[in-house]
Parts: sequence; C-alpha cells; structure tokens
Amino acid sequence: MPAASCSAKIHILPGDVVSRIAAGEVVERPAAVVKELLDNSLDAGGLHITIDVKDGGTTLIRVTDDGEGISRADLPLAFERHATSKLRSDRDLASVITMGFRGEALPSIASVSHVSVTTATRLDMMGSQLTLIAGAGGSIVDAPAAPGTRIDVSNLFFNQPARKKFLKSATTEFSHISHVVQLAGLAWPSVHFRLTHNSQEILNYPAVTTDRDRILQVYRQTFLDRTIEMRGRAGGLSIRGVMIDPVHARSSRTPQELFVNRRPVRNATVFHAVMDGYGSFLAKGHHPTFVLFLDIEPDRLDVNVHPTKKEVRFADTEALHLLVRQSVRHALDGSERKVVLGLTQEGLPQTASLVAVHQEASIAAPKNDSKIGIKDAVSLSGIVEGHQLAFAHEAAETYRRAEQPDILPLGQILRTYLVAQVGDELQVIDQHTAHERVLFQRLWRGWQSRDIPSQPLLIPEPIELSAAQTALVLKRRDDLEKLGLLIEPFGATAVAIRGVPVGLGKVDAAVLVQDLLDDLTEWESASSLELRVQPILASLACHGAVRAGRALALPEIQQVIHDWVQEGLIMTCPHGRRTAFRLSTDELAKLFGRVGWS
Repeated sequence: MPAASCSAKIHILPGDVVSRIAAGEVVERPAAVVKELLDNSLDAGGLHITIDVKDGGTTLIRVTDDGEGISRADLPLAFERHATSKLRSDRDLASVITMGFRGEALPSIASVSHVSVTTATRLDMMGSQLTLIAGAGGSIVDAPAAPGTRIDVSNLFFNQPARKKFLKSATTEFSHISHVVQLAGLAWPSVHFRLTHNSQEILNYPAVTTDRDRILQVYRQTFLDRTIEMRGRAGGLSIRGVMIDPVHARSSRTPQELFVNRRPVRNATVFHAVMDGYGSFLAKGHHPTFVLFLDIEPDRLDVNVHPTKKEVRFADTEALHLLVRQSVRHALDGSERKVVLGLTQEGLPQTASLVAVHQEASIAAPKNDSKIGIKDAVSLSGIVEGHQLAFAHEAAETYRRAEQPDILPLGQILRTYLVAQVGDELQVIDQHTAHERVLFQRLWRGWQSRDIPSQPLLIPEPIELSAAQTALVLKRRDDLEKLGLLIEPFGATAVAIRGVPVGLGKVDAAVLVQDLLDDLTEWESASSLELRVQPILASLACHGAVRAGRALALPEIQQVIHDWVQEGLIMTCPHGRRTAFRLSTDELAKLFGRVGWS
C-alpha cells in the first residue's frame, strides 16, 4: 500500500490533556498539593504558615503564608507551565537552593481543581485575587492588601473521576497530609506551622531555635529519650540529627527521616550507610529510626531526578556513605552516650574506625560533662593487649582480677545478672551479653587490623555434617582462618575444629559450627565484607562468653564490668540484646522520693 494512502497515527495532544498528564506526575494525592504549596510558601520566606484542610483535602486545601507575596503582574504567569522565578538558565540547575524550581506545581494543581489565589506584596496598596477552574479562569480582581499569599484548592480531581475514585478514605489522605506538614516542620524549625482538619486544630508547631526543639514538638519527649545524638563533618559534607539507641530499636521503621539541604528525600546510599553503621549494635529484625539533616554544597547534588523531588543524586556517593557510616558508629561509641558515668573521652578506647573519615575529615563530638574518671585504664588497641578473658566454658578457674576503684561489685542475681555501683550509677548487668560484647569488640579490632591470633586446641574436635554443609564450611575455610578459626576436613562428611581465636577459651564446637553454617548461608547476600564478618565474629563471641547460670565471685564480677566499661558501656550485645539496666543518682532519688529533701 502506498505510504500516502495511510492515515496518520501520531497526533499532538491537546493542551488540556497535556496539563492533566503533567498533573498526574506532580499531584498524586491531596498531600502532594500540600507539599507543593508549602514549598512555595517557604521559598517566599513565610514565617507563619497555616494549612486548613477539609475532608482529607478533597473538598478544600488552603495554605496561607506571610511571605513576600506575588505582584499583580506576575500572578497570571504563576499558572503558566514551566514559569518560575527560581531559574534563569540550565546552568542554574547545577546549584538549586530553593524548594521549588520546576514551574509545574501551580499549573498542574490548577488543571485538576478549582483554585483561588489571594496575594499582596509588602509594597502593594491593594492585593490581587485570581480564580481558575481547570486551569482557566477570569480576570484579576482587587483584594485586601494583607502581605503574603493564600491559595485555596477545592474540588480536587473534579475533572478526573478515575483519579478521585482511587483516593483512600479522608482519614488516610489526611494522615499523608499530616506527614507532609511534619516533614516541613522538621526541616524548618524557625517557621511556625499550624494544621487544621475540618476546622479542628491538629498540629501546631511554634517557631523554635534548634532542630532538637522541633523534633521534640513533632515526636514528643518519649522519642527523644530513646535517641542519641549524631554529628559528623567531612570534605564539604555535614550531617547531624538523632538516631535510636539500639536498646530501644524495634521492628518499626518509623520515623526514618532524611533531609538534604532541608529537602525531605529518600536515598538508598544514606539508608544503607546508617544500617552499616549500626552493624552489630542492632538485633536481627530490628530497624534504626532516625531524623537526620545532611548539608551539602548545591553543585554536588542533583535534585532534578524525580518529578516530585522525592529523590536526589549525589556526586560522590562513596564519601557520603563513609561519612554517614562513621558518624553513626561514632555516636554509638561509649563516649557519645547521653549517660557516660562521668567517663572522660580520653578514658575510653577509640577504635580504628573512629579515627577519621579521611584526612580532612573532622567528626564533632558533644561536650562531656564528666566528673568521675576510670583510673588505670588499660590499652585495648589490639586483641591480645590488656586483660584477656580467662573463661574456659564452665570451668572453675577465676576471672582474672584488675584494679578498678570506680567499680563496686555488690553481687549476682540468679547466677545471671551482676549488680554493682559503677561511678554514680547502680547497674544490673547481664553477664553473658556484656561479656559477649567485650569479646566481639576485641575480635572486631583484631579483624580490622588483620590480626586475630589463633589458639590451637590440644585435641581437634570433629563435627559430623551433611555433605552440603561440609562443602560450605570448607569453601570458606580460608576466610574463617583469617577470623582465628582453624578448620580442617575430617572425612567426607565432617570437619574438625583445631583452633579458635585467642581469648575465647573452650567452646562447644558442634553448636558453634551449626551457628556458623547459618551465618555462612547468608554470606553471598551480604552487601559488604564487614556485613559478612560481623555475624561470624558475633557467633564466636557468643560461644566464648560466660554463660548465664554460672556463679561468679566478686573479683570476677568486677572484671566483667571493668572490661565492659572499658569497651564503652555499649548497651547491646552483637546480636542486639540488652547488656545492662542503669539507674543514675537522680533516678534513684526520684524512685525513693528524695528529690527536694534538705
């Protein structure tokens, strides 16, 4: 058939259809409208922003600010596609510092709703009002000259019944709106935000001076009490915020909020680095929760990778990952805890991973109001330095004693929990998990320095396995040897343990190998070498630690606690279980009603 006789199949879409398609990218639901309008209010310098919502945002969304306003001449242009005051050329995309910049939000919102804008600048003697229906409308009329802007969005998706049909209930849609306002509040603590739903006030965040004060407003004191502060800086990157104390981590992932140059985003690199930083501090199945603020030079960041600006791309992801991971680990170190028993930072060991991010990096630590120091601190820079644990499974030899005047052992409960005064605190410590953490930290430092010495067993212990299990263990034989575990084949379906890391003592080889098989099964799925090694070292530490049910003498109790204190009073074992329950002097006084007594 001749080409000329074929009917054309490609057509140019009408303008109103193009606008609705664009709206589908930007305006997913009522919460997206609120986000875009908030971005505009913040870019306009608004310090008091009120969001009034009806019926989950489908009936009305009203955002009122006291920002710079829009001039009468600019008002019609604000609703033209790709019209913006934020950019002049493509070069500006390399250094975007505003929340909005695409010039798509207002026309996209207007194309699927009824919009009324009332605005005035501080120089205007008369304000202006423009009303649009589906992006089209009448002329500008006069309005009161109240500085700022009020935008009313009503009948959302009135001309898109399919989109409206798939909205959730008003309660669900409003919950998304609330989250958007919470994020804006966290990012801009100096701005007063107020949110109402069906004329009832739901959120009210007066302006504050610090991130911590705003986090307190949003998540309340209970959340803050369960967090530790995190702060780091390196090569033009800086990060700060709060993150969950591992003791309080749960299966929930809420909140996990990240702000990059005050922009709430999702970023896999940062989230992975946070998880990597927690490492052995987090129990399996538990997740870190956090509110983090990352500042970066705009030209090292691409915010133009998602229509709704939910994602960003970094120029140097490796440097970012390293900074976040090291900052998390530094915060989890004992010297960064909110309660440090008066330990000075000099009195705590510093592992190699906390020395620096790279040469020009500096990791800031909060001031320590210490009063009591641990005396005669021993060096723990290597696995064989300092005091070695002398347990040999359930053998009767004593735990080696060390001079520690700041620890007063009081006894043992149920042959499992140690009771002592440590500094100014009363502590009840799980002897197994605390000792397990000590062993793990020593093994971890040894692995980092590639020096975990092995202690040969007098008689190698054979363990019967299946053929597949034997093959798996022997496949990783060289890797396990680097971790101080010496294994050799013992027939077709067995292996023999002929050496364990120094300091572990006697272990139940059969149970240890079974746990190692579980760790090795997940070896290939681990995203880094550290994540492969940590579970194996945790298993080794667990099997080498003193067991619950073993009676300890007071000198042994003192040494267990001394070693744990020297490792930084870490509140979880490498599997995430709690190591201690601690009561400060103030907490004891409150319990016994002594507060305020003369």
